[in-house]
Amino acid sequence: MEASVTLKKVGKLAGDKTILAGLTFGIEKGSIVAIIGDNDAGKSTLLRVLAGFENPEYGQVFIHGLDSVKRRKEIRENIGYVPLSIDLDPWLTLDQNIRFIGLLYGVRNAVITQRIHSYAHRLDMSEYLNLKAGNVSSGIAKKAMIIRALVHDPTIVILDEPTAFMDAQSHRQVWDLLKKLKSEKTIIYVSQLLHEVEQAHDRILVMDNGKIVLDGNLDKLLESTLEFHQFQIEFEELSDELYKKLCSISTVVTPSRMNNIFHFYGRTRKVLFQVMQTAQSAVMKDMNIKKLGLQDLMDSEFARKGLDE
Repeated sequence: MEASVTLKKVGKLAGDKTILAGLTFGIEKGSIVAIIGDNDAGKSTLLRVLAGFENPEYGQVFIHGLDSVKRRKEIRENIGYVPLSIDLDPWLTLDQNIRFIGLLYGVRNAVITQRIHSYAHRLDMSEYLNLKAGNVSSGIAKKAMIIRALVHDPTIVILDEPTAFMDAQSHRQVWDLLKKLKSEKTIIYVSQLLHEVEQAHDRILVMDNGKIVLDGNLDKLLESTLEFHQFQIEFEELSDELYKKLCSISTVVTPSRMNNIFHFYGRTRKVLFQVMQTAQSAVMKDMNIKKLGLQDLMDSEFARKGLDE
């Protein structure tokens, strides 16, 4: 498929610290790409470089085949960017904040009005459009920022924490809108909400120390963990002696405890019976078993060391 975005050995520095480390990858047109990782992994910096708000120290970013540094004006017209922090002018209304950007891009006023009201209706925020940005909640302001990013009809939408500050209903409204736009726009976003990423992606990029360490859809990323389960047993009393015995079982992976709860991973359910046999003299109060998810993958033990270590 045609690539909307292509990076070739893109690097970004802050003093002597590497923020982005020679990134090379492409993003297909019409896809939803989620970027996740620990704090300071380089996620937000990558978004700003893709959006053209920062230049790489080395390497090139191409948007629809155009060099993002040499053809900045044309590139900006193709991109809608939503930063994490609220950056609306607090003394202007939401409508004025959005309209200003539309006019800046040369969109006719009548078209701006139509788009504002259409998106505001979908996001259930029409009643707030004439309020000053400084007088609305952060969730409503974030919705206005999303409309502002869409008002000039960009082909690529880049969002840093798109549902930050929002309640559950607003979260659903935003993703209903973004998913409907997928067929005509490429959507790239950063999120710390892993359940959000699991539900809204064609591809997930996992960043660590400025590098892409994992790349693929959820099933692909979890391929190496598919045989594993996560177990949790609550005891009436989990003594230090019993905890040490349970940890010594060879099939128990990355054990941990919280008060009287023993948490561990195992390749098959057989490990559970080994644990129960070892702890047969102890009183068990509760038990939970589940397959692994994205949160488990992002746990440092799994993301950096692997399940077999």
